[in-house]
Amino acid sequence: MTSIRIREIKKSDNQQIAEVIRQVFISDNYPKSGTAFADPQLDCMFETYNQPKSCYFVVEKDGKILGGCGINQLKNSDENICELQKMYFLSEIRGKGIGYSMIQECLKKAMEFGYEKCYLETLSEMLPAQKLYRKVGFDYLEKSLGNTGHTNCPVWMIKELVIKNE
Repeated sequence: MTSIRIREIKKSDNQQIAEVIRQVFISDNYPKSGTAFADPQLDCMFETYNQPKSCYFVVEKDGKILGGCGINQLKNSDENICELQKMYFLSEIRGKGIGYSMIQECLKKAMEFGYEKCYLETLSEMLPAQKLYRKVGFDYLEKSLGNTGHTNCPVWMIKELVIKNE
């Protein structure tokens, strides 16, 4: 029996995760411009997230990347806010609790990095994702934060992070 595992991205994952994200946009017929599909970082995800206070996780099964999600400082914001970014999964692993586990890993890292809030943007039609975000404590916002360039993502959400003093 094979198992699915969540792990931090490696340089050798770049091509596979870019293909996964593009495949999700194509198969689900999501807009290509003004979204992650058009991001120049898509082909160099390891390098993009191999920065301070940043990380990206992939979901792997039998050496095949099936999805991913990461956090990074919110672009064009002076506040101590990270952004949950590029959370996409192939249809074969959706609805199995992996998204929930992936978000928990990202939020744990965000708190370790000392972020106070976590922000995200998503598409209106991504209702299952929005339901998941609400489940983990994200609330809707009236307007966008920062300036991510994702002009076709009109749903904005935020979560306060509880920093544990140990």
